Amino acid sequence: AAVLGANDGLLSNLSLVMGVAGADLAGNSILVTGMAGLLAGACSMALGEWISVQSSRELYDRQIRIERREVEEVPEEEEEELALIYEAKGLPEAQARSLAARIMANKATALDTLTREELGIDPEELGGSAWVAAITSFCLFAVGAIVPVAPFFFLKGSLAVIMSLVCSGLALFAIGAGITLLTGRSVLFSGFRQVIFGFAAAGITYALGRLLGVSIGG
Repeated sequence: AAVLGANDGLLSNLSLVMGVAGADLAGNSILVTGMAGLLAGACSMALGEWISVQSSRELYDRQIRIERREVEEVPEEEEEELALIYEAKGLPEAQARSLAARIMANKATALDTLTREELGIDPEELGGSAWVAAITSFCLFAVGAIVPVAPFFFLKGSLAVIMSLVCSGLALFAIGAGITLLTGRSVLFSGFRQVIFGFAAAGITYALGRLLGVSIGG
């Protein structure tokens, strides 16, 4: 999640910055646009992550409430379901039914067990904190998005664009290398693949920006 969050920020803002640079706008305009892209993208990612996690928590909470009602109203059916679950896991029928009966004797234990075994939900976590997920997403996106913008704080013109590409290329390679922790692919292969795809996207937006800049400029 950390690698992909930073990658989203880097790729989207690199493409945005190169598109604006292609339109031949002043360095200050590129910087403002890049920072606006960073904030807009990070806020969008944070809000999307908050809604996703919070919706999951609300869904899990509703499922647990339904399960609690069933434990109260139809404990025999829940005991049968629990016994079948343990049978499916390999316990003999008699042992599975005996274990299910002992668990159902305590309603709190029964609800906790059914929530985990039947619903596949950890009642202590419920998918994690929506706020932690949102803040983390915001920060990771911002870390990636600041890379192509940073050179414009100190440089102007073509040099700033070149340094933006250099910094972004190094960051893209690092992200590609980081992905190998999951994929097991070659660091060089994954790193350069990330650079090629990132620069391809930046090249497309730069070309479009150039065309629009020429068109608008007459």
